[in-house]
Parts: sequence; C-alpha cells; structure tokens
Amino acid sequence: MNATTAATRATEIVLPGVVGTDGLHLRTRDLPAPGEGQVVLRMEATGVSFAEQQMRLGKYYDQPPFPFVPGYDLVGTVVAAGPGVDRDLRGHRFAVVTKIGAWASHLIVEAADLVPVPDGVDSAAAETVAVNGVTAWQMLYRTAKVKRGDTIVVLGANGGVGSTLVQLARHAGIKVIGTAAERHHDAVRALGAIPVDYRDPNMYARLRELAPEGVDAVFDHVGGPGLHESWRLVRKGGALVNYGSAATKDEAGSGTLAVLKLFGQLMVWNVLPNGKRAGFYNFWAGKRFRRAAFRARLAEDLTQVLQLVKAGVLTAQIAARIPLSEAGSALALAESRTVLGKVVIVPEP
Repeated sequence: MNATTAATRATEIVLPGVVGTDGLHLRTRDLPAPGEGQVVLRMEATGVSFAEQQMRLGKYYDQPPFPFVPGYDLVGTVVAAGPGVDRDLRGHRFAVVTKIGAWASHLIVEAADLVPVPDGVDSAAAETVAVNGVTAWQMLYRTAKVKRGDTIVVLGANGGVGSTLVQLARHAGIKVIGTAAERHHDAVRALGAIPVDYRDPNMYARLRELAPEGVDAVFDHVGGPGLHESWRLVRKGGALVNYGSAATKDEAGSGTLAVLKLFGQLMVWNVLPNGKRAGFYNFWAGKRFRRAAFRARLAEDLTQVLQLVKAGVLTAQIAARIPLSEAGSALALAESRTVLGKVVIVPEP
C-alpha cells in the first residue's frame, strides 16, 4: 500500500445560505492530502437532484448547516490515495454517494464507499443512476416487492427517479402508468409506460379508469393532499411508497414538519387492517447504526443498476450537461420542472 500526498487544487460550488439559483459561490482551494482509507476523486460527472433544490431553500429534512458544497452523488476518477488504500485504484472510475460535497472538481471520499463503474459506460450516464437508480431499485424490490405481471403507478415518470422506475419495472414485466406533463407523454410512452397528464384536475379519476381494480404499488414523491388519493389507488396486498414531499417544496417554514406529517400519516395507514402497506423510503436507512451493511447493500444494488446500463436495459435520461462553473444555471433548469431526466454537471471544457 502506498500513499499519494501531492496537494490537489479543487474548484468548488458553495451554497452560502438561502439564496436564489444565482446566489451560489465559486471558490478554489487546496485539498489536504487524503487520510487513512481515503482517496481523491477527480469529478467526471455530478448532478442536480431534488435534495439540492430543497437544500437551497433550507428545507431538506436532514439540512446541512450553511455554508456547504452541495452535490449528492458523482462519478469520478481516483487521482490520489491515502495510507491503507490500494494504489491500483488510481486511474479507475467509481460512483459514490456523498449527500453533500460533489459539486467540485476534486474531493476526498472514503475508499470503502467507491462502487466501480463498468468500462464502456459513459460517466454522465452512470451518474444519473448513482442515487436515482439505487432509489428506484430499492423501492421496487426491497420496499414494494413488486413482481412480474403487477401494475404500478409512477408519479413524475419523466423525472430522474421516475424514468428509472419505469424502465426497471418494464424490464421486469410490470405494467406501468406514469404521470407527466403532456409535453413529455411521447417520451414516457417510449419508456414503456401509459402516460397521464399530471395537470389534469381529474388525474386520479383517469388513473382509476386505467386500473379499476387498483394497482399493486404507487410511487409518490409529491406528498401533500394527493397522497390520500395515491393510497386509494392501492389494491389489497399492494403498497404505497412515498419518497418525498414535492408539493410542499415552496411552502414557508422548515421541511422537517412536512416530512414528519408524512411519517405520521403513513404510519396510521400502515396499521389499518386493510391488507395494504404504506411506507416512506429513506435512502440512508440503517447507515448510522449498521454502516457496513448499508455500504454492502448500496454497492450490491448500484452494481446491479450499472450493469443494466451497460447492457442497454437502462437508458440514462440526461436532460442537459452543464459545466461546473454554471451550477446555478443547472439548478435553475432542474427546478423549472420542464426537463426529462436529470440535469448533469460536468467538468469545465
């Protein structure tokens, strides 16, 4: 084992406080040498998720204190290794989930968190499934436990998680009904889902028409009043999986209260004697008390998803590729809710 100690100059995007998308700061600094078990990654692709949109407003459930560098996940190449790390990792690409810190040209991460990216898979394509792909995979198979022949509803089928959910489900022989703005209906059909306009005031009635006996699972990132309608769609033996509260994104106050209300409602439904299940999907469940098990599960699931990307089963839905220095524009585009897939941030040309 050998260590690399040369200083690395990093360019980072800093979120200084609750600001507009044009209020991000750019800074350059020398990174310290990687410590025991750590590596320096050169960012090849990171992206904008709903988490960063909530963090900008100070409304993320596990909100980090300002100022901080956003960036939930990335794909990068190892350029330096600390003590105790295999030097042969250098020059190879890995995906890693960071929660914060990925909007940077270089960053230090734990080597134990690295998941290899298969040769031949574009870095931006791999980045789109680092969190979104694992989220979709775990909600389908570990939470809802869907099976071939089932019918599911995916709210926001044009989004990063939603479009991945659709593709994974269709590959598994599951019928998918997906909501999206009408301009995205052709793209949603191409993914294999039946599109329904989410702006239609009778959207839930339309969903019930398409599945009069109910569905086996609803994947709802919206929350708010519509969550009750999502619950009504679920048939006996099925599951409602909530994984966000987009409906309350622009409301004043802390995002914690909205999430706690969701938890409470889902818990009530889950104990009712009606043969249905309701739950909140938490990507980080188990990390605090079972870190090794969390890492193993994440690596296993992300590896599965990356292999599906390599095989062509999953097509990365990349809305745009925007340079790191224009991260504010990337955030604004993602928040516009006009795009199909995920906005990806890439190194400077």
